[in-house]
Amino acid sequence: MTRNREIHLASRPQGWPTEDTFRLVETDVPTPGPGQIVVRNQFMSVDPYMRGRMNDVKSYVPPFALDAPLDGAAIGEVVASEAADIAVGATVQHGLGWREYALLDATAARQVDPGVAPVSAYLSVLGMTGLTAYAGLLEVAAMKPGETVFVSAAAGAVGSLVGQIAKLKGAGRVIGSAGSPAKVERLRALGFDAAFDYHDGVREALRAAAPDGVDVYFDNVGGDHLEAAISAMNLHGRAAICGMIAQYNATEPPAAPRNLALVIGKRLTLRGFLVNDHHDVRPAFVRDVAGWLRDGTLSYDETIVDGIENAPAAFLGLLRGENLGKMLVRV
Repeated sequence: MTRNREIHLASRPQGWPTEDTFRLVETDVPTPGPGQIVVRNQFMSVDPYMRGRMNDVKSYVPPFALDAPLDGAAIGEVVASEAADIAVGATVQHGLGWREYALLDATAARQVDPGVAPVSAYLSVLGMTGLTAYAGLLEVAAMKPGETVFVSAAAGAVGSLVGQIAKLKGAGRVIGSAGSPAKVERLRALGFDAAFDYHDGVREALRAAAPDGVDVYFDNVGGDHLEAAISAMNLHGRAAICGMIAQYNATEPPAAPRNLALVIGKRLTLRGFLVNDHHDVRPAFVRDVAGWLRDGTLSYDETIVDGIENAPAAFLGLLRGENLGKMLVRV
């Protein structure tokens, strides 16, 4: 335990990032000071929002610094501790991924029980991913039983949970879009009533899948998906805007949506949200999801890439849609 490897941001990408956007750097394993711990990371998350942080622009989270390690959700084992309430050997979740060993204040870590679920689940279905799906669908979009729900990027980490939670909470019909025939089949296996490959045309496929319209749209994509959803939504429909991955790497303004005037006549609500604003629903989320996992009514997928040196490739694969469910790096 003497050397540590971490991924630094080497340059700010214009358009799509490449392997040259990142740099693998070797450093000394840190030593904890008073109130600090050192964590040997076991898994780290790569997420679409990280693309925005590679740009030097003002946003809801600070941009990544050049020539410094990136960060993000991670989980691992405490290997050194100078904190009274976290012992060596504890499993903790924290925000310093993209490195093998993380030094952090104990107050920035949350202890979890590895006996309840595989530790990777705390970065997906039992973590911020699951809470995003739960809060976005039930709090932001306020889905009601019997309603028709459309989910974009539905085979991804958040989208696949949104569709299942919608069914478990009594949705009348759940529709998902995905990027390949295999992902479409997976959505059907997860209980989606209809699913389509967006390469075949979003507006036409959504119209066929939802002949009576859409009441709730959970948006992970933006662009043509949002335009199609606006056209399909019923009076007083609600859209929870979680992400817009279609334009994260764009160098020109998006062409769609071009039908925003429909928002007026249909009295639609389009509401953006951040999961950090909805921690008040965590107790209900934990109760519901833990129960669904126990009785087998909720499933989750993970795509795991091995090795910290392959974290950039995992991130680039995520942007290309190569993941099924949550994209994780086993450090």
